[in-house]
Amino acid sequence: MIARVALTAAVALLVGPALPNVGAAGARDLGQLGQTWPIAELDMLEVMYARLLRAQASGELDRMNRQFAARSTRKVMHPDPVAGLTHAEEPREWEYDPAITVAADIRDTKGNLIAARGTRVNPLNVVSLPRQLAFIDGDSPEELEWAAKIGDDTKAMVIMVKGSPFEQMKARQRRFYFDQGGNLTTKFGIRHTPALVRQKGDVLVVGEVVLKREIGT
Repeated sequence: MIARVALTAAVALLVGPALPNVGAAGARDLGQLGQTWPIAELDMLEVMYARLLRAQASGELDRMNRQFAARSTRKVMHPDPVAGLTHAEEPREWEYDPAITVAADIRDTKGNLIAARGTRVNPLNVVSLPRQLAFIDGDSPEELEWAAKIGDDTKAMVIMVKGSPFEQMKARQRRFYFDQGGNLTTKFGIRHTPALVRQKGDVLVVGEVVLKREIGT
C-alpha cells in the first residue's frame, strides 16, 4: 500500500495537476490544447529528384558528368604524389622483417589447424619475393634512367611515388606501378628515393640510393 501511494505521488509530481483525472472507464477527451498546423516540410527525395530534372533539362547534369569524368581521368593518369618523400642525399640500408605473430588460430575450411595463436609466421619461408622492388620519383629523369637500368639488369618491378606511370609506359614500352597512398613506402620505412627492396634469406633488405643529379633537380 505504501509503495502504491509513493508511486501515485511520483506520477503526480511528474505530470502536474493540470491533467484531468482519468477514471477506470477509460480516457477522456482533453480537447485542443493549442493551435495546430499541417506538416509543411517537403520530402527530401522529391526535392532532390526535382533538382535533378532541372539540371538535366538545362544541360547542367551533362556538364557535371563531363567534369567528373575529366577529374577521374586526371586522377588515374596522374595520381597524387606520396607525401614527405625526398631525393636521397646519403646512402642508407636496413633490413625489414615481414614476419607476423598470429593473433588467433588459423584453420582451413575443414577446421584443420594451419597456425596456432602466438605462432610467428614469415611469408618468405613459404614464397620468395618474385622480383626486386624499385621505388622512384617518376618526374625525375635521373631516377627514371636508374630504374630502366635496374629493370634491365634484375627485372625489378618499378614503382613510382610521383609522376604518371601511364605516360612512362607509353613512352618507354614497359610496365610501371604506383604506390597509392604511400602504403608500401610507409611499410618499408622508405623516406628517400630511389630505393631498392630485395630479399636476403628470410628478411628484405631496403636501400636508399644516392644518384648524381643535374643542378637544380
